Amino acid sequence: MSKANLSLRFLIELGAIVTFGIYGSSLSDSGFRFVPAILFPLLLAVIWGVFAVKDDPSRSGKTVIRTPGIIRLLLELLIFVSATGMLFHLGYPILGWTLGSATVFHYTISFKRISWLIKQK
Repeated sequence: MSKANLSLRFLIELGAIVTFGIYGSSLSDSGFRFVPAILFPLLLAVIWGVFAVKDDPSRSGKTVIRTPGIIRLLLELLIFVSATGMLFHLGYPILGWTLGSATVFHYTISFKRISWLIKQK
């Protein structure tokens, strides 16, 4: 995967983490709205880091819980699609279209990685 595509993926990941935090914050008007604003992105980051495919060239190659490639791919897509939907739900359609388009573009130019992931058991 090229450095430019890895950079794009990193930006998409950051966008998803920030979106989960903003969405968590929007769920309550109470003084405790910071709790889901912190817990949602933290949980997302843990899931992202723990469930990985061994020797994934787009990551460090290390994993805590060895995950089949197709499951990892579906997990990534679920996270990015959820973040995109959250942006629309929050009333940020331009950001939603931007994140969604960037995600589609990233996976379109990541054909080799997707093929590799699908083959990993």
